[in-house]
Amino acid sequence: MAMVMAMVMELKILRMMNNMDTFEAIKSRRSVKQYDSNFVISKEEEDTLIDLAMQSPSSFNIQHWRVLKIEDKEIRRKVRELSFDQAQVTDASLLYLICADVKAWDKNPSSYWRNAPKAVQDILVPWINPFYSNNEQLQRDEAMRSVGFFAQTLMLSARAMGYDSCPMIGFQIDQVAELIKLPKDHVIGMMLVIGKALQPAWPKPGFVEKEAIFKYNSF
Repeated sequence: MAMVMAMVMELKILRMMNNMDTFEAIKSRRSVKQYDSNFVISKEEEDTLIDLAMQSPSSFNIQHWRVLKIEDKEIRRKVRELSFDQAQVTDASLLYLICADVKAWDKNPSSYWRNAPKAVQDILVPWINPFYSNNEQLQRDEAMRSVGFFAQTLMLSARAMGYDSCPMIGFQIDQVAELIKLPKDHVIGMMLVIGKALQPAWPKPGFVEKEAIFKYNSF
C-alpha cells in the first residue's frame, strides 16, 4: 500500500513538473460548465494553485484578496440554488468565493512591506493612507482589481496543471453574502470553480477586432 501511495504521489509531482507552457495555458483556458463530480483535486495540487495565485500583483502590495473555499455539501447545494441551479457549483472539485477586504489598506499597512528595505518602507508606507482615505470608490476599485489579478492567475495555473475553471457572477450576491456571513468591509468579486471537465467548452465565439481595442496616444 505504501508503495502504491508513493507511486501516486510521484505521478502527481511529475504531472506538475510537466505543465503546459504559459502561452498554451492562456490560449486554451475556457469557461467550462460541465465537470466530473467524482473527481477530487488533491490537497497538494490545491496548495500549489493557491501559492501561485498569491504571487499576483496588488496596489501597494496590499493583497486585498480573501478567498472562501466552500467544502460543505449542504452549503454548496444552497449556493447552487442561489446560482440559478448551475451544475458546476456542486460538480466541480473546488468552489471558491473570491472576495476582497475593501479596508485592507487601513489594517496594519506596514505589514505589507515588512520584508522591504527600510528606505523603501519609509517612502511607501506613509503614502498608503492619504492615497486611499476619503475615496471609497478608489478603495473598492482597487479591491476588485486585486480580485481580478488573483482569479486570473488561479485560472491560468489550473489550466497549466490540466484542469479547467469557470469564473461566475451569475448568482444572487446579497443572498450568498448573507449565507457565508460576509464581513461588512468585504465584497464578493466573483465565484470560481475548478475541476476536471467532462466535455470541452464550445469553440470560442469570436473576438472583437484588434483595431477596436487597441488605440494610440488618445481616443
